[in-house]
Amino acid sequence: MGRGKIEIRKIENSTNRQVTYSKRRNGIFKKAHELSVLCDAKVSLIMLSDTKKFHEYTSPSITTKKVMDDYQSAVGVDLWSTHYEKMQESLRRLKETNNKLRRDIRQRMGEDLNDLNWDNMCRLQEKIVDSLAIIRHRKYHVIKNQTDTYKKKVRNLKERHGNLLYDLEARSCEDPKYGIVDNARDYNSALALADGGLSNLYALRLQSSHPNLQDLRLA
Repeated sequence: MGRGKIEIRKIENSTNRQVTYSKRRNGIFKKAHELSVLCDAKVSLIMLSDTKKFHEYTSPSITTKKVMDDYQSAVGVDLWSTHYEKMQESLRRLKETNNKLRRDIRQRMGEDLNDLNWDNMCRLQEKIVDSLAIIRHRKYHVIKNQTDTYKKKVRNLKERHGNLLYDLEARSCEDPKYGIVDNARDYNSALALADGGLSNLYALRLQSSHPNLQDLRLA
């Protein structure tokens, strides 16, 4: 029995469609290579999958551009002129947009206002007010983030300071050579005792005059 006719239609399952594309793509590239070697043909094959993946095969002795040039010579068409015109049109639109933005910037700086009527001046004022509000919002957001960061650092320092005081108080209770003094008289007395022979005595003085430490002690 002969082979039945198979209906060619799109494969709905995306996985099966991608597998079939990969297998048949490799088969087409293999046939193109064989045709290029056996018949000394100049082959350029370009494929683009539905997932926008680009695949290309070109004979070793030629480039894709050379194939395009030979095609233009054989058919008598100019493929690049249309592309060049599109590029020129795109460049023209970009220049217009650039000039418009530059003029807008100059007007917001108080320049190039002679050609504006009353309605244009009102719209320009509204744009400036809206831009100023956006800038202030961004500025306040940055300041708030910085303030929150500094507050977090202050809390960490207060916690570390409290832990240090707790450790020193615990040591002073366990070992008499450690002690905390609150005023200069007690601090000087402790230093005198240390100079007098009690070399293992450590006196730690709280600098109450420092504003940061005052805030920490009050906390």
